[in-house]
Amino acid sequence: MASRHVERAATLPRSLRRDGRESPRAGRSPRLAPVTAPEVVAHRGATAGAPEHTLAAYRHAAAVGADAVECDVRLTRDGVLVCVHDRQIRRTSNGRGIVSALHLEELEQFQFGARKPKGRSRWADDEILSVTDEPDVENGLVLTLDRLLQYITATPGSLRLAIETKHPTRHTRRVEEALVDCLRRYGLLGNGRPVEWAGKPAVRMMSFSQFAVRRMAELAPGVPTVQLIGKRLRPVRRELLSGSASAVGPGVALLRSDPGFVAEAHAAGKEVHVWTVNRPADMDLMRALGVDAIITDRPDELLRRLGRDSAAS
Repeated sequence: MASRHVERAATLPRSLRRDGRESPRAGRSPRLAPVTAPEVVAHRGATAGAPEHTLAAYRHAAAVGADAVECDVRLTRDGVLVCVHDRQIRRTSNGRGIVSALHLEELEQFQFGARKPKGRSRWADDEILSVTDEPDVENGLVLTLDRLLQYITATPGSLRLAIETKHPTRHTRRVEEALVDCLRRYGLLGNGRPVEWAGKPAVRMMSFSQFAVRRMAELAPGVPTVQLIGKRLRPVRRELLSGSASAVGPGVALLRSDPGFVAEAHAAGKEVHVWTVNRPADMDLMRALGVDAIITDRPDELLRRLGRDSAAS
């Protein structure tokens, strides 16, 4: 893997001030300290090119050269972790129901995949083939975390994994317990610490739930954790920066309005993993601010803007 160190100091885009607003005076943006180029994380796979949380999306992320992939996990009624973002399945499948109330066998009766124009409930096989250059025999099946880990561990070191546990749920603590068990089964967790790929932990856990982040720290103290935040920073700023999580994960809108938070987090010893960054201007701003990881639906575009040629280009 090519070095991702940025030799020159990054600058904020000239049209932006430190507070993220437009500045009428070009050339006045402050210079920042040299940074290491951020990790490129494909959101739910590379979802600009394939349905979210499908093997096709994760294969596409690997094909374009993403450093890591992100997935959301929920626990089924019978205790299986599946890669589904929403509490209910109607947005991403042709079925209805709550994930935590359904058995895996019931979920497998439905077709999963992002809705396409004209109300189609799944991408066609030939569309998936055009993205990945290989057939997806599991196109339409709900993706289990087991299946995703089988794919990722088949080529160790190719993709790191950021796993978000979704809450609230009736299963509470069982979600993180199931996650730790799953990581151990696939050799990603030994003696409470994740294996390292390319000098970094192969896996990290993320959640909007502070309770979930704390549980993960208890169950597997060596696994890096990311405390996600989607609303206002001000009420929780001090708690975020003094908490036990390894990193903080603000939404991109929060950093647009409060770019100084990145430097504050770094001063507190926290990494900053920002989501979900799809606009080119935001990609440039996040790089200039020195965030540590950028989660995006468009890893190929982000790689190009970072000066790292996409493997698929």
